[in-house]
Formats: sequence, structure tokens, C-alpha cells
Amino acid sequence: MTKTCLAGMAVLAIVTGIANAENPVLPTLDHAKVFKLAEAPGRKFANGGGARDLILGTLKTGEAVRVHESMQPEGAEPNAAHAIDHSEFIIVGEGTLAFIHDGITETAGPGDVLYVAQGTMHQVKNIGPGPIKYAIVSIGGDIKPQ
Repeated sequence: MTKTCLAGMAVLAIVTGIANAENPVLPTLDHAKVFKLAEAPGRKFANGGGARDLILGTLKTGEAVRVHESMQPEGAEPNAAHAIDHSEFIIVGEGTLAFIHDGITETAGPGDVLYVAQGTMHQVKNIGPGPIKYAIVSIGGDIKPQ
């Protein structure tokens, strides 16, 4: 699955604007739109990975949403396990990862979708050759501008 495909899946779920970081109120996502991955702002992580932030806003139905793409290089130390106060779907685009949650470890690869329930302590770790790339669709809870 390519970056273009991941961006396309995100667009199917959500539809407009990035919030102004100085304004804690998220913009309303009120019309259909294509979000270009190439235009999304990027972030770099200490482990050599990174993320591109595609979408941040509030749906017309009231839920806050965020969509971003992440990458972990082969052999990288994963981000620390953490709990979230929202729900997430993680769509694997490339590579093999371990999804560590609730005292168990599950393996996922391209095309697989992980569900992280609100309050779940979890971690995603690259366990295959090459990088892992995945899109995260976050819904509700504590979503706000970073």
C-alpha cells in the first residue's frame, strides 16, 4: 500500500482543514475535499521516524478527528507505550509491526487495521525488515491542536 493509498483512506474518513495552533477551537469539517499528503506538514522523531499531519478538525456530527501518517525505520526504538483519551484506527500500509496492548502482542501487516480503544495502554513496534508505515485516524476525546 502506498502513501497515496493511505492518504486516500484518510480522506474517505474525514473531510477538510487543519486547525490554527493558536486557536484551541478546531475547525468544522463541513465539505468534501482532497487532502494532499505532499502538502502535509511533517515532524521528525528522535528514533529516526516521523509523521505527516493530514487532517485536524470537528465533523459536522460533533466528533473531533485527527489523521496522520507515521513511519518507523527498521531497528528503531519504538515510541514509549502510552494510553490515549480518544479512539484510534491504525491502518498498516507497509511493513510488519507488533501491536502491544492489554498484556498481549499481535502482529499486523499491510492492509490490516488496528483498533485502539479509549484508555488502552499500547505501543507499536517495527518487527520486520524495512520501515513500517501506517495511517492513524483518531476520533473524539482529547483531540486538540498540537
